[in-house]
Amino acid sequence: QVQLVESGGGLVQTGGSLRLSCAASGRPFNLYIMGWFRQAPGKEREFVSCITRSGGTTYYGDSVKGRFTMSRDNAKSTVYLQMNSLKPEDTAVYYCAADSSFYISQIEREYNYWGQGTQVTVSS
Repeated sequence: QVQLVESGGGLVQTGGSLRLSCAASGRPFNLYIMGWFRQAPGKEREFVSCITRSGGTTYYGDSVKGRFTMSRDNAKSTVYLQMNSLKPEDTAVYYCAADSSFYISQIEREYNYWGQGTQVTVSS
């Protein structure tokens, strides 16, 4: 089992940047694929990005491609989401997720462990 704690959310102006962190504890971090998802008010949770166990491969949702970068530091048991060129439509609660599957996934239900979320608000 793994516990996840997100941090780094906040209020930023359009065009600004934020870096989210997700610290994991429990089983060895490199046994887990990791994902970021987000949920805006009144909307379903949306895939943002995911990364392989080694960090060698990442995938991104179309709405964030080219602006967000996901990375991980297995030595620190932490995954990051660097968010640049932020837009008001990026406003949401951002969740970190983990699963012991070998293959990364963009599908929410395939992740068994979730953090509590961190709020990101982008003002226009």
